[in-house]
Amino acid sequence: MKHNLDFDPDHGTAVELLPGLRRLTARNPGPFTFRGTNTYLIGTRRTVVVDPGPALENHIDTILSAIEGSVLDAILVSHTHMDHSPGARLLQRRTGAPIVGCGPHRAARALMENEVNPLDSSGDKDHKPDQLLRDGDVYDASEVSIETIATPGHTANHLCFAISGEDVLLSADHVMGWSTSIVAPPDGSMRDYMASLETLLARPEQTYYPGHGGHIDNAPAYVADLKQHRLQREQSILSEISAVERSIPEIVATLYASVDPSLHPAASLSVFAHLEDLAERGLATARPGISLSARFKATR
Repeated sequence: MKHNLDFDPDHGTAVELLPGLRRLTARNPGPFTFRGTNTYLIGTRRTVVVDPGPALENHIDTILSAIEGSVLDAILVSHTHMDHSPGARLLQRRTGAPIVGCGPHRAARALMENEVNPLDSSGDKDHKPDQLLRDGDVYDASEVSIETIATPGHTANHLCFAISGEDVLLSADHVMGWSTSIVAPPDGSMRDYMASLETLLARPEQTYYPGHGGHIDNAPAYVADLKQHRLQREQSILSEISAVERSIPEIVATLYASVDPSLHPAASLSVFAHLEDLAERGLATARPGISLSARFKATR
């Protein structure tokens, strides 16, 4: 599938996307954040801030400058990764606005014996919302209503948000145009991620505004491509382990041979997510048990 890397973050500027919807991109570029984390400002006289980003005071200053003259109704958070949610507490301390949205950080499953969570430091363990939103909940702010869509997979508590009266979805890190999302057990779950893609395929929104990178036009077709990409990756992994038992580094070395080796650790986590799902479905076995260091073999 084709990703769109043509994105100007215009750091420090609140870019108008639609009437009443603006985007601010935090100055935290990196291999997992692209040009930075996107914060969305919904409303005019009264505002909802979505995903204030990492704990960067200069980004909070920029948010406050952009919404100066309006009342901040709420701080909405999609999920608890350190590049999305810690800024909510900084913004709340300076405004008193309630934090609304996803629940506390949690893993998709319990750690197995002797397992270490490779992305433990990326989870925001201090996030505690004033109001928890669940799938189907509608948050009624002064100027806008926002529908909650639970989309676990990237994290167990991941949410997307649909703005009433607009054909748009704030897709956070579940669907991004610049890259596929990282799904890394135990924080993430490939089975949940695929089910959440189906959830979005059943929805009508045609334009997505993600947590990183630019907007996505014709979003349902793009989501269908994401689904097909994951299914093809699953088949490639099954092919790799069909004849001989293989480790994750061996699989990655073959399937990601043309990818920058610095990205192979992230690729390993994605392969692990697929293998965990295949093992749960009885399509693969792991010796001595499911882990990043296990050896895997297809069962048929």
